[in-house]
Amino acid sequence: MAEAPGHRLGQIIGEALELALEPVLSDFAKANDLYLDKYGKRSTREGPKVTWYDDKNNKHDLDFVLERGGSDTKVGVPVAFIESAWRRYTKHSKNKAQEIQGAVEPLIRKHSSVKPFGGAIVGGMWSKPSLTQLTSLGFGVCHIEYSEIVHAFRQVGMEVATSEATHDSELQKEVDKYDALSASQKFKLGEELRKCAPEEFKKFRMALERAIIRKLDRVLLIAMHGVSGNYASIAEAVNAIRTYEPPAAVPEVTRWEVSMRFTNEDRIDASFQDKELAIDFMESFASK
Repeated sequence: MAEAPGHRLGQIIGEALELALEPVLSDFAKANDLYLDKYGKRSTREGPKVTWYDDKNNKHDLDFVLERGGSDTKVGVPVAFIESAWRRYTKHSKNKAQEIQGAVEPLIRKHSSVKPFGGAIVGGMWSKPSLTQLTSLGFGVCHIEYSEIVHAFRQVGMEVATSEATHDSELQKEVDKYDALSASQKFKLGEELRKCAPEEFKKFRMALERAIIRKLDRVLLIAMHGVSGNYASIAEAVNAIRTYEPPAAVPEVTRWEVSMRFTNEDRIDASFQDKELAIDFMESFASK
């Protein structure tokens, strides 16, 4: 079955949002020794999609992921999960905000030990509550207004100011125009979108910097010795402390507790039985 031109045009606008954001993320990644994963070939996966799995093994396809220590051949530690979305009418924007939340939040929870950033670039007609829903959850949001999107597309000879009454034949003409654009013209489209909303892109980058470019303030490291006790009541636990006597010889370390404090007030706590895993975890932050 042929794809409806209206649906395809919506996809094209979504692609344009990605074109606008990609150079910003690429520049940020290069400046901070990060790897930018985006749609395309990568030896660490079978298909071109940027696919990650949550702790229940549910699949989430994203637009961009920034990784520390990642490469074309190695999956790194995720530091940012970023989605894009377009809405022509505000009546469905809250549902779309929930979709973004549903795609990103489970991954943030899974990787909570490294506190990854959640971000979204959204274009078109979004209600204030839908945007507030994302920002209140800690998302960094870059919003490009509907009028700004219309203006940017006109710079490459396209008209996307459509309505529900616009005939499919007119929509198809715009789809065909996009398909005929050269790579340089598509790059210009992304550039025009950035020009339309410079403060939004600046705000988004600043949110990335606050979340990711954090300096380590101190590391608290505790070596846990001995076997822990389980008690049925507070009274039993209190009595265990009162009657505790340290062993004559220092027992083997059973667990390493790591607490990292950063200058942006982030706190990352982790616990390891294997000291090599504890070392790998801490060294993943060494460059920062």
